[in-house]
Amino acid sequence: MSADDDDVADSVEATEFVVESLLPWQSAPLSQLLAQRAKWHHATLLHGPSGTGVRRYALHLAQGLLCRTPVDNMACEKCDACRLFSSGSHPDFRLVERMFVKKGEGEPRLRDAIIIDQVRALIDHFLYLTSHRQGAKVVVIHLAEEMNPAAANALLKSLEEPPDGTWFILASHQLRLLKPTVISRCRRIAVPQPSVAHAEAWLREQGATAPALALAQAGGAPLKALAMIDDDYQAERKRFLDRLSDPKRLSIVAMGAEIEMGPRALRKERLHLWIEWLTTWSYDLAALATACATPAGAGEPRSRLRYNIDFTEPLSRLAATVAPREVLRYHRLLLQDRALVSHPLNPRLVVESALDGYRRLVP
Repeated sequence: MSADDDDVADSVEATEFVVESLLPWQSAPLSQLLAQRAKWHHATLLHGPSGTGVRRYALHLAQGLLCRTPVDNMACEKCDACRLFSSGSHPDFRLVERMFVKKGEGEPRLRDAIIIDQVRALIDHFLYLTSHRQGAKVVVIHLAEEMNPAAANALLKSLEEPPDGTWFILASHQLRLLKPTVISRCRRIAVPQPSVAHAEAWLREQGATAPALALAQAGGAPLKALAMIDDDYQAERKRFLDRLSDPKRLSIVAMGAEIEMGPRALRKERLHLWIEWLTTWSYDLAALATACATPAGAGEPRSRLRYNIDFTEPLSRLAATVAPREVLRYHRLLLQDRALVSHPLNPRLVVESALDGYRRLVP
């Protein structure tokens, strides 16, 4: 079913509304932002990598703008506006993000995009109506790059000239995927990121025994790293990367069969993980292979690894045998595969094709 097949959808269910706590390094910058409430720009574009708290920062900003009795510029969490916001029922707030669609008796499926009907509903039933509470109205669009072209185009006029007292907050993980016409109408603000030391200390407080390793695996994203400290996750990752470490003995048929084990949801989750691990592995392999091919490439291999610092030895060994240009080309193909894993593809075909490409890299 395409993203716009509303005529064959029995019901549409929004994702659960949850306002998670601010991360320690977000509070002070948010307070400074909210101090500008009196001269707030009508459209703000918050941006930061996935796993760094962009969604929660956007929601706390929206709550702060709607709060009637702010404390130190931040939402008080006690007034009626804050209580309504936390329950997801504030009449002058809207959150626009991808929704679940259910067709017939099948399981609800997350849409591939934010569709034009969501933007039309926002325009027709919210933006141009009088505020219920005689105050500001706030719209958060998360993630803005997930608007399909029709939805983005439908938003442009309202984004440029919204009704008085209406504020847009767009949240994005990938600015390069946003239409330039959307970006040009917004004030851009980077979501605050922690230092490596701060992120590692926070992960340690959450129970991580090897925070530096988890943070490396997550590409520096602390929330993503937190999800990776799980023992089962780490065991499955090690088992997968051990097989990549010896590509000549890699059984593509056996792994293709393995990806099909279990219910559909588990297969999709496994596919997502395997493609993600292949992508980060190929990134590190390309970095080491490029270093090996240059006269100044000698040095500490671990310092050149971004993700898999616990697999320095096998990556270094493989890097000496592969062509950097071919690895880079393979990595770009994996990035395309990663962008498509949410689509209804055949997991076995995707995995077998990706693993076959990997094994061809090694002479």
